[in-house]
Amino acid sequence: MSGITATEVSRLRKVTGAGMMDCKNALQESDGDFNKAIEIIRKKGQAIANKRADREAREGVVIAKTNNNDTKGAIVVLNCETDFVAKNDSFVKFAESILDKAISENPDSLEDLKKLKIEGKTINDKVTEQIGIIGEKLTLSYYDKIESRQVIPYIHPGNKLATLVGLNKVTDVQVGKNLAMQVAAMNPVAVDKDDVPPEIIENEKEIGREQARQEGRPENILDKIAEGKLNKFFKESTLLNQDYTRDNKKTIRQYLQESDSELKVTGFIRYSLND
Repeated sequence: MSGITATEVSRLRKVTGAGMMDCKNALQESDGDFNKAIEIIRKKGQAIANKRADREAREGVVIAKTNNNDTKGAIVVLNCETDFVAKNDSFVKFAESILDKAISENPDSLEDLKKLKIEGKTINDKVTEQIGIIGEKLTLSYYDKIESRQVIPYIHPGNKLATLVGLNKVTDVQVGKNLAMQVAAMNPVAVDKDDVPPEIIENEKEIGREQARQEGRPENILDKIAEGKLNKFFKESTLLNQDYTRDNKKTIRQYLQESDSELKVTGFIRYSLND
């Protein structure tokens, strides 16, 4: 190895996570200078990132987690190009390290999260470094958080979909998980009808009017028909009014009342790679 020992290669691999041959080549190129070898690997990551900048990174993982007392939760999405990489343990662990940093530091935005440091480097630089190691375009594309008296996370098997649900009081974890799974399965737009943004309401009304026109209904009853369709939208698309997926004879509102009459959903977050 031209004076480069296996111990030095192993040390560089441990620090950078790069492959054995990449570490060996970097050490040879740097004439055994360990810090220069690290910089060579980092620059390789940037070069590959630039080369693959126009690639689509549509695969990846969506993961959620809460802090130790379940009062704060976060979701992060780390994208890659192929499902093969998305299922790789080292890729998932890297995403988890970013999520851990988000939980511990509680940044306000995705850009703030990217500026936080892991092992002395910004997360943004660590992503670039991993591009050089993995050889695919990687993108830290999403971060959001929720705070409440109790926050329950749910990650759907396969790491393609995750949710967080905030509750106003501590309750049985299974109740919270059932709510988080409901959000995952039914993709509500809001907790209750009063929480639906006005622009969505107006859009749904207009869709209802246009559907009625296409059916040949008289103009003077279009608004009434639109209101009926809006109520159906509220039933299907707001969490508390949806049928409970585990027992469609009751709504989520009724499920909450049966579990604890004082229990309320304060908010939720949902992200899916497949939406």
